[in-house]
Amino acid sequence: MSAGELWPWLILIGLGAFHGLNPAMGWLFAVALGLYRGSRSVVLVSLIPIALGHAAAIAVVVYAVIGLGMAIDQHSFRIVAGLLLIAWGIYHVLYGHRHRLRIGLRTGLAGLAVWSFAMATVHGAGMMLVPVLMPLAQGGEHAHHMPMTTSLGVAALAVLVHSLAMLLTTGAVALIVYEWVGLDFLRRGWINLDLLWTAALIGMGLWLLRMA
Repeated sequence: MSAGELWPWLILIGLGAFHGLNPAMGWLFAVALGLYRGSRSVVLVSLIPIALGHAAAIAVVVYAVIGLGMAIDQHSFRIVAGLLLIAWGIYHVLYGHRHRLRIGLRTGLAGLAVWSFAMATVHGAGMMLVPVLMPLAQGGEHAHHMPMTTSLGVAALAVLVHSLAMLLTTGAVALIVYEWVGLDFLRRGWINLDLLWTAALIGMGLWLLRMA
């Protein structure tokens, strides 16, 4: 595999790790649930529905991008994707803080999966994958030469790679916080990952428009 073919997969892994570091994507809830029930096993089991919900939200975006890339030319694809990223970033700046989802510590695994899906969707977790998926979507002149089954297979692998990176990072952070660090460090200070995420969404959207 050449460097040009490898970099989208490395970015997918990196974005998965970034999502895993973000408390809003699940590890904070897993730790809180474990502390509430006094069980490390609860922390570990909670990671499964969190990862599945996140993967489902990512899959919706991935398959939409693959379908769009098969339907329109690369120039139009870049414009649409760029405008979408910028619009989502602006939405986050204006209204993101008003849509914090609440779920009780007594929720079951199904409820946790639904919460994770909703959080990832509202957060726009799949939006940043759009530029990464563009080479995989085969937009432009090659779009209609790529079999649909191949596109769907690549999309499924992209979701799997990203979700595994997210799951491993979320699990590592959750266990470290649960076993040794505790939640008090969040009161003392934590990097505003939501702010970084919003800036990245808008910046990547502007870059796509420039490249169109």
